[in-house]
Amino acid sequence: MSAPETKRKKPAPYLEIQIHPSQIRRGVWYFFLSRRQVQLSLVALGLLSVFVLVNMVSAPRVLGDLLSRSTYRIYIDDRQEHGERLQSLVNELGELRERTDELDLRMSRIFVAYGLNSEESIGQGGFPFEPAAVPESIYSRQIQRGLKIQARVSEQLRVLDTFVREVQSFEAAHGDQVETTPSTSPLRPESFVLTSPFGTRRSPFTKQSDFHPGIDLAAQVGTPIYAPADGKVVFAGRMPLRQSVGWWRYGNLVAIRNGDRFITLFGHCDEVIVRNGQSVKQGDLLATVGNTGWSTSPHLHYEVRARNDDGDFEPVDPRIYILDHRWRDAEQLLVRARRAPEHRDFEPLPKIIGR
Repeated sequence: MSAPETKRKKPAPYLEIQIHPSQIRRGVWYFFLSRRQVQLSLVALGLLSVFVLVNMVSAPRVLGDLLSRSTYRIYIDDRQEHGERLQSLVNELGELRERTDELDLRMSRIFVAYGLNSEESIGQGGFPFEPAAVPESIYSRQIQRGLKIQARVSEQLRVLDTFVREVQSFEAAHGDQVETTPSTSPLRPESFVLTSPFGTRRSPFTKQSDFHPGIDLAAQVGTPIYAPADGKVVFAGRMPLRQSVGWWRYGNLVAIRNGDRFITLFGHCDEVIVRNGQSVKQGDLLATVGNTGWSTSPHLHYEVRARNDDGDFEPVDPRIYILDHRWRDAEQLLVRARRAPEHRDFEPLPKIIGR
């Protein structure tokens, strides 16, 4: 028989932990740890400590990054909001400049209508303006554009103020001339359509090129025709054919002498309200739109004849003087009005009207 096998002894614990409950009746808890278990526990505790320490060190940085991203997002949103607001303000300035341009155009038309020389006006040429310098920034271009518009608008407002004061002074000193200037439309603006402008055109009757000395305003029969200025009726009715073929073609005609500078003519009327020798005020009813004489459809043929340097009355574009209506080509009209009139073939006024 082989020698009896000797039993391997269980190694003694390296660490014993006892837990005693507060109540004596309960048993004591015993925990026995070997050397290896103690070493593993210490290693785990060390790793945990390192993990906690690393997190304590990196936590402020992580939180800082999160806060920086949030702050950056707020900054981006604020910048976008400010940019949109700036763009809105620049657009509003642009609209204001358009309105001041329109006022400047209207003021220039008033100067022409009154026979004033705008080139000799104090406000002509404007006032010097220079927008302030803007530091370089993400919005510098928009700000610079806005400042340029602002400076331009400020300049125009100063010019307009000068023009207005000059016009007011003229009106105060020349009340009769102002009242006899045909400055309003003979038809209400919403009641007509311009079908034939002033100047060279193709005749609807002869189909040949000819000079049209007035404007044709298409409107319904019976539309009221009003006096564009104060004056005296020098003709009201139909010109006899034997006296003038050209003026007979105008059909029922009203002619008004407006002071010493103008004669206004209203052709193709239906009903004539005024009579020869009658004095009229601006806005008085003269006649109604018709289709009499040489006319292809109901309309008003409106002429303005202005006295030239030789004392004769010659046709001028009525639209230059109609200040209560905005024509599409108002700028071109103003340029043409400031040029010397061209020699044109037109029907001279009969003595009964132009004497």
